[in-house]
Amino acid sequence: MNVQLDMPVRATATSAAKLAFILVTSLFFMWGFSHGLLDVLNKHFQDTLNVSKAQSGFLQAAYFGAYFVVALPIGAFMDRCGYKAGILVGLALFALGALLFIPATSAGTFVAFLGALFILACGLGCLETAANLYASVLGKPETAERRLNFAQSFNGLGVFIGPLIGGSLFFAPPVALIGLTLDPVMLTYATLGLVVIVMMAVFAAVPLPEIQTVGTSNSRSSVARSLWSHSNFTGALVAQFFYMAAQVGVGAFFINYAIEHWSGLTTQKASYLLSVAMLSFMVGRFISTLLMSLVPATVMLVAYALINAGLCAVAVAGIEELSVYALIAVFFFMSILYPSIFAMGVKNLGAHTKKAGSYLVMTLVGGAIAPYCMGTIADAYGTATAFLIPLACFLVVAGYGIKQHRKA
Repeated sequence: MNVQLDMPVRATATSAAKLAFILVTSLFFMWGFSHGLLDVLNKHFQDTLNVSKAQSGFLQAAYFGAYFVVALPIGAFMDRCGYKAGILVGLALFALGALLFIPATSAGTFVAFLGALFILACGLGCLETAANLYASVLGKPETAERRLNFAQSFNGLGVFIGPLIGGSLFFAPPVALIGLTLDPVMLTYATLGLVVIVMMAVFAAVPLPEIQTVGTSNSRSSVARSLWSHSNFTGALVAQFFYMAAQVGVGAFFINYAIEHWSGLTTQKASYLLSVAMLSFMVGRFISTLLMSLVPATVMLVAYALINAGLCAVAVAGIEELSVYALIAVFFFMSILYPSIFAMGVKNLGAHTKKAGSYLVMTLVGGAIAPYCMGTIADAYGTATAFLIPLACFLVVAGYGIKQHRKA
């Protein structure tokens, strides 16, 4: 089912479009939930598989490296087959990767879990490319940041619930069920895989409006210009790479940092603190989305990035308990950075939009690189020192925001 829209794209008032937006928003929740589980899994494998902090960073390398691999192919696939087809492929890979935790648990090796996570994350890369673009084009370009931040707020809900469940289950003893002893990590991911299969059936059954762009003078001039001549896009590539490095790095070593800088804190309680941090992330998304009706998105991007650089400096100082609270606050001020950079990067690109979205999703590879670098520094100099990396990353994001504000 196609909806023909002029550029800039206007939100349809049909019930089908509203249902489509609701369903796509559910995808934001699902990959947020999966990401929330990942940060707890990082510490779990350090304890159960005896891997170092640097080695545990390979979890994020497999997870976010998959985004880099899959983003361009799925973008090209959606150009030919549409958003719905891209979503269905993503859900299928998501479910397969989650179910592969069953044989990975039997193998009991770190490499087997890395393989399952890579396939799962390939699915998430497809979903993120499709859903971010779909949400950003369902309306006027000038409200794209606010609209995408609203949808991403449910991603915040997912990353809040993920550590809460992971902290409760991953460090618990094996579960006895109908005469079988089941590993809690395997059981969690197997259940997640079944839920995703149900979601895939729903998406297959529901007709989604396929947004198409038709020629106006703006779209024709956009096509005439090379994608790489749009500074809002090229700057967003750099900013998003460094933002993802910061976000994933902070989350990956939050539990390690909390245990080291809060006397008497257990791993499970540190997982719950991570969930509190994710709650602040979710609250930040909702509150900041409302603020965007009053404050320009570029101003908020600069302010939040600079505040986070200051909070990371507190973490580097390693002040007992206070630094942990500072890291929790970092999550609040990270809340709008990703969707804001994404929406600014694809704004007014016309027919280049899908390709630009694919390239922006590839920048999530920053999240694959930073944890290993931070883990190496943490093993050698302490976890607090490793937070110099996200500090520098947030300064890069602030620089992009300043440039976009000057152009606005």
